[in-house]
Amino acid sequence: MTYLRKIPTNEIWLQQLFHAKAAQNGGVIRRSVQDVERKVGRDALELEVRRRQFHLIEAGGQFIVICSKGGLRVIV
Repeated sequence: MTYLRKIPTNEIWLQQLFHAKAAQNGGVIRRSVQDVERKVGRDALELEVRRRQFHLIEAGGQFIVICSKGGLRVIV
């Protein structure tokens, strides 16, 4: 008998986020802080960004994920 593991909603949400075309192509994705806190929580997002070696910025009520493993330099 085969048992299927139930995938938690927050895991699906994170999978969808990081399967976006921008994330796959080294681009930028953004989500509202309120949406992230409601769907998965800050800690889960931060953990996934760290795991992927991307960069996470919070500004103006938005989380901005720079989907690149390269260095990051803030100009201003």
